[in-house]
Amino acid sequence: MVPLEKCLAVAEECEAPMVSICGGEPLIYPKIEELVNGILAQDRIVYICTNAMFMRKKMRDYLAAIYSPALEPKIKKLLNGKLISDKDAGTIRKSDEAALKKSVIAPTKWMYWNVHMDGLEFTHDLIVEREGVFKECVEAIKMAKILGYQVATNTTVYKETQVKEIEEMFEFFSSLEVDGHTISPGYEYDAAKKDMVKRLGKQPEDFFLTRKMTREKFAKIQEWGARFTIFGTPVYQEFLAGKRELTCTAWAIPTYNVKGWKAPCYLMTDGHYAGYQEMLTKVQWDKYGVVNGVARDPRCENCMVHCGYDPSGALGTNYQRGDNWKNFKYNFSAKPKPFPSSPELAKRAFNGVSIGKGHLAEAKAAINSGLAGAKSAFARGGNDITEAAAAKGNGNGAQHAGTFCGNGDTSERDELKAKIDDARKTATKAE
Repeated sequence: MVPLEKCLAVAEECEAPMVSICGGEPLIYPKIEELVNGILAQDRIVYICTNAMFMRKKMRDYLAAIYSPALEPKIKKLLNGKLISDKDAGTIRKSDEAALKKSVIAPTKWMYWNVHMDGLEFTHDLIVEREGVFKECVEAIKMAKILGYQVATNTTVYKETQVKEIEEMFEFFSSLEVDGHTISPGYEYDAAKKDMVKRLGKQPEDFFLTRKMTREKFAKIQEWGARFTIFGTPVYQEFLAGKRELTCTAWAIPTYNVKGWKAPCYLMTDGHYAGYQEMLTKVQWDKYGVVNGVARDPRCENCMVHCGYDPSGALGTNYQRGDNWKNFKYNFSAKPKPFPSSPELAKRAFNGVSIGKGHLAEAKAAINSGLAGAKSAFARGGNDITEAAAAKGNGNGAQHAGTFCGNGDTSERDELKAKIDDARKTATKAE
């Protein structure tokens, strides 16, 4: 793990106006509070990219550190919304000297909780391989907004992603008054393409997003940008929609990890460098990206990810007349109004485990019925479903009924996705 002092030093080194703290899960970093406050003290904007599993705990710590009777209306509101328990409220009210002195993550206009959301309940819980995560994200977001935090959602679009669901997800989280959304296509890279062919016998175009597919998925991105607060530049949105070309500026959003400055980008690793200026000087940037439809590096062929192309829209690397005004107007005009909340909207959002349709439903049914020999997407290689397997963790806190979690083998989930597609087709025919 990168020491706190080093994290703060590298933020100073590259003079970034905004720092995104990623992971893994950043909220398990032992000095996360000190890191956030240290970067804020450098007058930088901070994004905490989180799965939200520890958000409510961090916010309870904040409440305990600042408690006074003046907080009671908010505590009552949190209790009524079942966002904290009676026990939580008691702990907050009786905070000891250690709690009062603890470094905490407080609301500020310079910090965002950036919550990972890849769809509505069924889809999101499937992708993270744990039921109940979507619900926890929603509760954490609700609590954050009550306490005055800024909140964004962070979404990756895959080939399996249904555009209608993304739009409904924006509507739902807009109705919760989140402050904005980030969205980007998933990345298809060379090593994964080869693995698909070798291990699963699938052609890459059957699994990953090509540029053509990305543009089809993002055909409505400009319409979404008018209806919802989508962070970034309208120039990047035009690129995603296939209305213009951009050249990658991988150096504009640099990544630092335990090995140093990662190059050439967040997604590809050809080397690490001890210093930021060293990386800028030594990397042959003209070897990467796509120019006039031709990939300089085959790994870049289908990449349209925001970390490489959104800064291009801001920096004017493929400038067209009016781009600067377009970006200025988009980012400084009045934000779109929140989408109206309704019971029907919430019903569409909670379409998974909350209504008994979680992705582990078949495994649980098999276990409960005692069908020890049941075989499905949850039982691989001759291994029967057992209660022990169903409770097995994947090393990231996720519960999954399979036997290959946490080792990079996605074959179980691949089969499950195929099964979901079949189920959707069956449901459509039935309607």
